[in-house]
Amino acid sequence: MIKAHHISYLHRDFHILDGVDVSLEYGEFLAIVGPNGAGKSSLLSILANEVKSGKQKILFKDKPINDWEVTELSRHKAKFSQHNSNDIPLVVKDVVMMGRYPYFDARPRKDDLEAMNNMMYETDVFHLKDREYNTLSGGEKQRVHLSRVMAQLQNDIAHKLLFLDEPLNNLDVKHQYKALEIIKNFTKKANSAIVVLHDLNLAAQYADKILLMKSGRVSAYGTPQEVFTAETISRAYNFPCTICDHPITNNPMIIFG
Repeated sequence: MIKAHHISYLHRDFHILDGVDVSLEYGEFLAIVGPNGAGKSSLLSILANEVKSGKQKILFKDKPINDWEVTELSRHKAKFSQHNSNDIPLVVKDVVMMGRYPYFDARPRKDDLEAMNNMMYETDVFHLKDREYNTLSGGEKQRVHLSRVMAQLQNDIAHKLLFLDEPLNNLDVKHQYKALEIIKNFTKKANSAIVVLHDLNLAAQYADKILLMKSGRVSAYGTPQEVFTAETISRAYNFPCTICDHPITNNPMIIFG
């Protein structure tokens, strides 16, 4: 799906990213985790072609991502950003419809309205569709933007790619799990997702692969069982932890302290 080799990114003389390799298969859920300042969001932005990092080549579907036409690329991949504007003078349904802009010029078509409504139902914001976006809580706004991004990729194209930067921020427990189920179901259809997460236990439960970062470098990469060891996590976070098996899924559970 996407392959990047030796990504480096400097701000003045500071290495935000230093020689990072990423490879993502079709149908794979990759979670990027690590302490604050590890470079997770910067890596996601570079992979999504939002930030240029120099001469590094990023291949998306075996084609350099810079060679894609912008409108066409927006039908194959979408990105959920960590920081969205708190001041959008629109009602909720119009914010979600922004995800369909690559598909129409002046007026949305039936397919666009169906995609908008389906994703508002999926993310549990349909009942808010006529509310002013600016009156919503932080968690409600988060779900609206998830709906917008998912609506963007409602099409017949095979093997789509979703980038999500901390999509669980401000969400209650129910909607954290609901958001991850939406992403997981998306990848079960041979699509892929790269998701920046802070909750290691949720990453272990839902992700197929884990990319653990520290100080702009890859600290570990592999399955949750391979990456989430007490030694590896304690070294990355500079904080002690214990690993035990989840009583239902047998995925690793991380207990800090």
